[in-house]
Formats: sequence, structure tokens, C-alpha cells
Amino acid sequence: MAEMTMEKIVAAGLCSGCGACVFATAQGAVEMRLDGDGFQRPVALRALNETEQSSIRQFCPGIALQHPEQFDKGVSYHPVWGPVSKLAAGHAIDPDVRHKGSSGGALSGLLIHLLETGKIDFVLHTRVSETQPLKNESVFSCTRDEVIAAAGSRYAPASPVAALREALARPGKFAFVGKPCDVAAVRKIVLARPELAARIPYLLSFMCAGTPSMKGTHEILQRFKMKADEVVGFRYRGDGWPGLACAETTNGRRETMDYNTAWGTILNRHLQPRCKMCADGTGEFADVVGADAWRGKDGYPDFAEAEGRSLVLARTDTGSRLVSGAIDAGTIAIEPFPIEDLNAIQPYQRRRKQEMRARALAASICAKPWPKYKNLHLRQCAKQLSLGLRAKAFTGAVKRIIAGKL
Repeated sequence: MAEMTMEKIVAAGLCSGCGACVFATAQGAVEMRLDGDGFQRPVALRALNETEQSSIRQFCPGIALQHPEQFDKGVSYHPVWGPVSKLAAGHAIDPDVRHKGSSGGALSGLLIHLLETGKIDFVLHTRVSETQPLKNESVFSCTRDEVIAAAGSRYAPASPVAALREALARPGKFAFVGKPCDVAAVRKIVLARPELAARIPYLLSFMCAGTPSMKGTHEILQRFKMKADEVVGFRYRGDGWPGLACAETTNGRRETMDYNTAWGTILNRHLQPRCKMCADGTGEFADVVGADAWRGKDGYPDFAEAEGRSLVLARTDTGSRLVSGAIDAGTIAIEPFPIEDLNAIQPYQRRRKQEMRARALAASICAKPWPKYKNLHLRQCAKQLSLGLRAKAFTGAVKRIIAGKL
């Protein structure tokens, strides 16, 4: 996609809103703003030169993703679930961390372990804005309490890669935490600039079904019969597992909504276009990935409230050593989790990747721009579906493209 510019990437619906273009250009050349559809998008504050456009193409996870031909020793590649070094279910030992995390607090536990053992000096991640409770902001956390304050899912646009330049201007090493596309962007940056690997030794992510626009959040408020300007606190989930969506107003009114309703009937209907083209919703470019290790019920995830349980998936040797160190230190506890059980608890992730080649073929026939994927084993993944299901995915994608929904 050598001809792509930042503006064309956005216009084609390939932008994930990660913020890599802010890092790829000179300071002050690009900033991230919410657009009319409620998504974070880059805006050029001046004309970008070809060197900057080339860097954007190099770092952008929206237009292309590629794995190496070989992985670390001890890492195998699963056609659906990506690189696997170690897989388990588990949770943070600290009950406060476990309760406040989105699932079992495993990622928060790993970050606290890294900070308290001196392996990193801070964490670059996302939390609710201190001044605008419906929005996200990138923050630098240096303590256990700061990590816990940022725990919990944020089902709204965030651009943590845009804060990478500021993070690198600070002294010390740091861990980066972001959505799969965010982490893929940082992985691209580190591969292009190997000297940064020592500054960013750990990349952590989580399984992601897509980024909802701010319109999804406002629809939840409409269900609550609340106005945005009267909200002083908003949580998508957490404080339990899976936890409740919760909004509080200036006059002390508090409303809640269960996870299945908030995500299943509202937020997932507001996903950005690039998420529907995503072959990596599981964080394949991270060192460690966390997710909900749902308990199964009738062959489908059970969203009933329970003690939090995280999926802990180490994808690299670095990630495997991090998980082992946290276990030895008593920060997290794990139990065996067979990889075949992922199919039952993460059916959306499995089906989306299995259908990706059919969707890409539909896009090609309809002359729609589509991301380029290499070494993600999409052909092998597609063969897990019957010809009938592949045909159904293809025709469905064609219809959505024609209707402007994909």
C-alpha cells in the first residue's frame, strides 16, 4: 500500500485510531481528535511530507500486519489463537486487584509485579479521564495504586500510541498496554527502531472484539435517562466479574446495567469499520495477553457474576518468563487451561478469524481497500469452516460492503 497516505487510510476505513501516526510524524504535526462518528482519528495540523507519510505506512497496523517466518524457541503458532508459549487461566492473588480488574486482574497483577521488582519504571496505558468521565486518556502509572486506578475495561476510543513520544522522553523503562492494534503498532515501531526495545521491554494486550464509538456510551446513558453533562462517574465493567456498567450523576443518582446488555445489545453495534476487517482480535503481537476465561454454559460463555478468572496467554519467551516470575513471586495464580476450550469461551474471535479470507475476497471483488495480512495462517484458519459457511461469510460481506456497513 505504498500509495496510501494518512488521509487515504482514514477515508478508506482502515484507521484503528491507535495514534501511531502521531509518533510517525514530527512533534506537533498530527493530533488525535474525535470525529463526527465518535471515533479517534488523526488530523494533520500542516501538510505532511513524504518522509512522514512513509513512516505512517511503516507503523500503521490498520493497513498491514505481518508475523516473522519463525517465532521464539518454544513458541508454536495456532491458526486461530496465534503464537502460544504458555496458556493458563488464573487471577491476581491480591483480592483488591482481582475484584477491580475486568476479569481476574491478571494483567494488573503482572504490571504491579514488574513495577515492584524494578523491571520497569512505569506503565503506559489507558484509564478514564480525570476531567471527562466518559472519555479515555493515556497515563503513566508508577505505583500499585495507580495501576489499580486504571484497571477495568474501557469500551470507548483510545489512542495510547500517540503518547509514545512523551513516554520515551521520560527516564527509565516501561511496559506498554493497549488493544491488539495498539500493540501491533508498537511492535512495528520497535522492529523498525531496535534501539527502543530496551526502553519498552514488555508489550501487554487483551482480547478485543472491537472499539465502540462514543455513540455507544451515549446510548447507554439514554437508557439510563441521563445527560452526559451531569455524569461524574462512568464504568463499563469491573468491581466484580464481569461487573456492571455503572453511571453516577452530580446529584448522586446511580444506574447500572449488566454486561450482556451493555456490550451485547448496545456497544457492539457501534464498532468502527476497521474492527470488522480485523484478523487479530487476540493480541498476536503482544508478549502477554489477558482475556475473560469465561465459565462455559451449554457450549457458550456464561456471563453470570462470579469471582474473576483471567485467561493468561504468553506469546513470547519474554512473556513466558514474565508470567513464571509473577507466579513464583506470589502475584498471580494459574491453573491449566486447554487451548481447545478457547473455542467455547471466545466464539466471536474464532469465527471472525475463520471468516477473514472470505471477507477479504468479497472486498477484492468489490474493489474495497482491505488490510494485508501475512503469516497469520488465514488460509489454514478458513479451512476449518465448511464451504457452505465460507460462502455465507462471503455473500454476507458483499451485501454489507454494498450497503456501506463494512
